[in-house]
Amino acid sequence: MELIIKSFGELSAAELYEILRVRAAVFVVEQSCPYQDPDGADAEALHVCLREGAEVRAYLRVLRRGGEVCIGRVLTTERGRGLGARVLDAGIAAARDRFGARRIMIEAQTYAAGFYERAGFVRCSEEFLEDGIPHIKMTLALASGEEK
Repeated sequence: MELIIKSFGELSAAELYEILRVRAAVFVVEQSCPYQDPDGADAEALHVCLREGAEVRAYLRVLRRGGEVCIGRVLTTERGRGLGARVLDAGIAAARDRFGARRIMIEAQTYAAGFYERAGFVRCSEEFLEDGIPHIKMTLALASGEEK
């Protein structure tokens, strides 16, 4: 398994295609949620993935929205192998190291809140619907020089 962290401009056409393919497979097809995944934010994001050969097995993107650093589009194609935790740890480190994040915001699907809580995220909103799926806002405060 290879960890890749690249800006949009560093991604090859094949890498970008695979990222968009796997995001559509998980968020649009698997979750039966038709929505516009390529939302214009990818060009400003860091793309963090665990890759096996050319196939993305886990992915997320890190970006700045206003004054906040956010993590989103978190997915894994193989649950139960710890890939989600690995890519999340790498995304947290990238947010801290490349964007100087002291705090990270995420809009998590409610069912996955426990996953993010294990990484140190704390709920900071009531549940809300995003594209018909229950979500909750969560934050992670980063201490200087530490991940969690």
